[in-house]
Amino acid sequence: MRQHTGFLPSLRRIYALILRHTYLLRSSGPRILELMYWPTVQMILWGFITLFLVNHSSWIAQASGVLLSGVLLWDVLFRSQLGVSLVFMEEMWSRNLGHLFVSPLRPTELACALLSMSLIRTLIGVGGAALIAIPMFHFSVFSLGLPLLAFFVNLIIMGWSIGLLVSGIVLRYGLGAESMAWIAIFAVQPVSGVYYPIDTLPDWLQYVAAILPSSHVFEGMRAVVVDHTFRADLLLKAAGLNVIYLAAGFFSFLAFFNIARVRGQLLHVGE
Repeated sequence: MRQHTGFLPSLRRIYALILRHTYLLRSSGPRILELMYWPTVQMILWGFITLFLVNHSSWIAQASGVLLSGVLLWDVLFRSQLGVSLVFMEEMWSRNLGHLFVSPLRPTELACALLSMSLIRTLIGVGGAALIAIPMFHFSVFSLGLPLLAFFVNLIIMGWSIGLLVSGIVLRYGLGAESMAWIAIFAVQPVSGVYYPIDTLPDWLQYVAAILPSSHVFEGMRAVVVDHTFRADLLLKAAGLNVIYLAAGFFSFLAFFNIARVRGQLLHVGE
């Protein structure tokens, strides 16, 4: 009778598991994209930050709150998008979509519930961080006054738009595409000017930034923090773009939902 040793690893079994995950990786485009994505985004983002700081160190010294404001407002955008995507994926992880749509629930009602939960999660998460920043760093983002409300609304609407798009993609292509929840939002960070002015970007990327509501919001934030002026024109541009973004987000979510319903994917959620 063949005996098994408990201490010697089986190279065959190790190779089998490696092969299994290699096949999984090879068959999933989003997973391969994710491997290359994060190092690239970090390199681009910190490259632009470094480029800006080299020539504007005195500007940063005069505007101590600009980076903390950027961090907190970026988190509004990030949390609002992630709030939609994660709440939706929790329904997929629990394989509850089929049960939900056996009821009279409509996809538009699901989308509205996702947006509401996103708002609640964002208020809790970012609100807590903003309060902690007051005693720790002697900085209050609430000192921005009424412009803060305009920044918040515009960023959360953009986050909702991206979240609805991501949720539709995950519904259509399965949980193998769930990494899109993080990939999609961080794709816009380097061109949103979160930590540096838009004119730091190359000319061709400035055209990309011009069609993002977030870039106008962060430019408006810096105008309030550094120059103590409220740029209503920037907020109006962001609001106009957000109308288009939110409509596109809803349309894409409903379109992906209809495709998934026709193909029976609501009951069979996989990778």
